[in-house]
Amino acid sequence: MISIKRKSIAIVVAIGLAASFTSAASAATKTITCYKGTTVKKVTAAKPKCPAGYTTKKPAAAKPASGGAFESTYKGNMSLVWTDSSVQATSITATGTGSNLGLTNMSGTGSSAPQAQCNGFQGKGVLSGGGNTLNVEFASSSEACADSDAAPANVTLKGSANITGGTGKYAGASGTLKVTGSFGIKSTAAGSKESSALTITLSGNVVTK
Repeated sequence: MISIKRKSIAIVVAIGLAASFTSAASAATKTITCYKGTTVKKVTAAKPKCPAGYTTKKPAAAKPASGGAFESTYKGNMSLVWTDSSVQATSITATGTGSNLGLTNMSGTGSSAPQAQCNGFQGKGVLSGGGNTLNVEFASSSEACADSDAAPANVTLKGSANITGGTGKYAGASGTLKVTGSFGIKSTAAGSKESSALTITLSGNVVTK
């Protein structure tokens, strides 16, 4: 009859052998990560290989689309309201063509306090399209010049607009755009309101982070 002591020794030896076999089996396998576009798979085997079409090289993180050269002409309408001392562009809506980086729509507001044929003006706008927006603000040096000292008259715009960020791929965007444009006015009487056809061209470079 085998003694209890010998049985205990045999059990300990068996456990030790099982543990060593398990460790050896674990040591004989390894896991790799495989990539195919945005799909990721992990493969575990003694000699793991990626499935066909997959690679162990992790694809570079996609960078947001950069900005670049911008040149677009927007045509639409501007609603004007005159007071004794100023004119307010309460609404601007226009559609752009050209190299506008997908920003095909324009909206905005503006104002001026005309005292001569050429006057400074203030204004802000949003260019949008494809779920992205770009914010622009006219520089203080921008001017609106009428071809007559009385209405009706044609007004030309010239100056620059600073890019003040945006959303989507234009979040944090910066840069300066040259501004040219024109619109007509029918009356400058206080209290008069009108909708004027507007053409405005923006050109320059959009810098993205």
